[in-house]
Amino acid sequence: QAQLDAMIDLAYNIGVSAFQGSTLVRLFNAGDQAGAAEQFPRWNKSGGKILLGLRRRRAADRARFLGASGAEAIKT
Repeated sequence: QAQLDAMIDLAYNIGVSAFQGSTLVRLFNAGDQAGAAEQFPRWNKSGGKILLGLRRRRAADRARFLGASGAEAIKT
């Protein structure tokens, strides 16, 4: 469930089309969960600029994807 929650958050934030075409989805579908987890931090930009809020959100998504509880994920 944690992986699904993290991926839904990302898909909602970046849009379904971008999510479906992402390396994260390709790696996950190929069974490379560790590789997929490492893709979350790449989605930290808006308008070509790194945003602190997105960096934190992606770190939390990655932690949740890897099995951290919601409270643990927010601490990352």
